[in-house]
Amino acid sequence: MFSSLSDRLTATFSNIRGKGKLTESDINATIRDIRMALLDADVALPVVKEFTRGIRERALGAEVSKALNPGQQVVKIVNEELVEILGGETRTIQFAKSPPTIIMLAGLQGAGKTTLAGKLAYWLKEQGHTPMLVACDLQRPNAVTQLEVVGERAGVPVFAPERGNMGGHDAVGADGQGTRSYGDPVEVAMRGVEEAVRRQHDVVIVDTAGRLAVDEDLMAQAAQIREVLQPEEVLFVIDAMIGQAAVETALAFQKGVDFTGVVLTKLDGDARGGAALSVAKVTGRPIMFSSTGEGVKDFEVFHPDRMASRILDMGDILTLIEQAERAFDREQAEEMSRKFLAAEDFTFNDFLQQLSAIKKMGSLKSMLKMMPGMQQMSAQLDSLDEREFDRVEAIVRSMTPFERDHPKVINGSRRARIAKGSGVTVSEVNQLLERFGEAQKMMKQMAKGGGMPGMPGMPGSGRKGRQPKQVKKKGKSGNPAKRAAEEKAMAEKAAGRGSGGGAGSAFGAGPGAGGMPDLDPSQLPKGFEKFLGK
Repeated sequence: MFSSLSDRLTATFSNIRGKGKLTESDINATIRDIRMALLDADVALPVVKEFTRGIRERALGAEVSKALNPGQQVVKIVNEELVEILGGETRTIQFAKSPPTIIMLAGLQGAGKTTLAGKLAYWLKEQGHTPMLVACDLQRPNAVTQLEVVGERAGVPVFAPERGNMGGHDAVGADGQGTRSYGDPVEVAMRGVEEAVRRQHDVVIVDTAGRLAVDEDLMAQAAQIREVLQPEEVLFVIDAMIGQAAVETALAFQKGVDFTGVVLTKLDGDARGGAALSVAKVTGRPIMFSSTGEGVKDFEVFHPDRMASRILDMGDILTLIEQAERAFDREQAEEMSRKFLAAEDFTFNDFLQQLSAIKKMGSLKSMLKMMPGMQQMSAQLDSLDEREFDRVEAIVRSMTPFERDHPKVINGSRRARIAKGSGVTVSEVNQLLERFGEAQKMMKQMAKGGGMPGMPGMPGSGRKGRQPKQVKKKGKSGNPAKRAAEEKAMAEKAAGRGSGGGAGSAFGAGPGAGGMPDLDPSQLPKGFEKFLGK
C-alpha cells in the first residue's frame, strides 16, 4: 500500500543523512520533497499543509541545529509527526460494563463491511469473547447469505431472522412508486441484541446496509439504528484505496452517524494509501483496525507508531513478534530449543512443523516487508514465488516417516520414488536433501558455539579468534636409553609429589639438591643447558 510513498521518503532522507550540518535550504528542499510525496500518495491537502508546517517549525529550531546528527534528527521529527497524523495512540474496543458490548459497522457499499464483520468476530473470539453477528443489511442482494458464510468461517453464530433481498432486485418497486420491503433493519437490530442477551453472548456486531454513494436514506437508517441500540462503538469501514474521496466520505458519515473509530480495509492493495493518512487527522477519530486480505485472520490492531515505521522503511518488528507468538506452539518451540542445545539432528518432521507455523503467520512477503530496510528490496520480494514452499512441502510429505527422521538413508531409488510422488524432478529432490544436510551441519556448529560459518570475526569462520594453546603431551623417545632416563625422571618426579608430608613438599620441594627435584636436560627447551651450569 505505502511502497511508493516509502520509496520517495527514503530517497529524500538519503540526501541529508550524511551531512554534518543542515542549512535552511537543505531543510526547505527536504520539506518540498516530502510535500510532493504526500500529494502523490493522495493525502488530503489540509493534512499535507499541517504536516509540513509542523516539520518546518521543528526542523528550523534548536532541536536540529544542536543535534550531533542533524539528518537523523529530521527523520525522527518526520516519524513523530507521521505518528501524530495517524492518530497518535493505539486504541481498541471499549467494552460495556455490563454485556453485551454492541459494535455497529457503517460505511459505503463495497468497502468490505460484511467480510470485516467476520474478521472482527474471529479476532474477538481469539481474545476470549463470545461474539454474535446480526444481519441488518437487508437491501443488498444476498448480503444476509454472505454474512452467514463469513460467520461460519469465523466460527461464530449469525442472527438473521429476515432473508433480505434474495432476488437481486432494486429497492425501488416495480411500478416506480414506493419501495420494496425486505424487512425492518432497526427491528432486526433490536431483536438481535435481545437474542444475544438470552444466549449470553458478550459482544454483538451489527452489519448495516451500505450504498454506492453517500445518500440521505442510508444516513437516516444508520442514525436510527444507532439511536435505538446506543452502541459502545460505531466503526466506520473505509476502503483504503479510494484516495481523495476518503475525506469527503468520512466527514459525511461523521455528520450523519458520528462514528467512534475507523477501520481501514484493503491495505494489501497497490493504491497510494492517502486515505490512511487523511481520515484520522480530518475527523479526529482514531484508526482502530486494519484489514490486509480476504481470510478471517487477515486483521490486526492499527498501531500508528508501527505504521509510521513501515512507511519510513524502519520495519515493524513488534508486529512480527506478536504474529510469531500466536503461530508457534510453545511446547514445540521448547522442544526445538532443547534439540538445538543438545546438538540433535534437525529432521524433516521438525521442518514441517516450522513450515506450518510460518504459514499460520500469513504471507511470507508481508512478513519480510516488516523487516527494517526491506522496502528497498520490494521488487525482489514481489517476484518471490511463495508456491515454492508448497513444492518443498510436497517433496517432504512424499517421504516415509522413517525417511523424514533419517534422510541419509534416502538412496537413488528412493529419491526417484519421492520425485514421482511429489510431481518434481529427481534433481529438485537432490537439491533439497543437499541444502537440508548443510542446514543440519550449520545448526550443530552453532549449537556447539562455532557461530555462523563464513561470518568474519565469528568463531567457526575463516578468521578465527584467538584460541588458548593446547598443551601437547611430549611423545616418548625412540632411543631406548633416553626413554629409560625419561621414565626414571618421571618416576622420581611423581615420588617427590607423592612423598608425604613435609612442609617443603607442599611447595614442590623434593629429594633433589636444595629441595628441588632432579631435572632431566632432555625435558628442557633447546639451548637451555647453558643456564644449568653443567
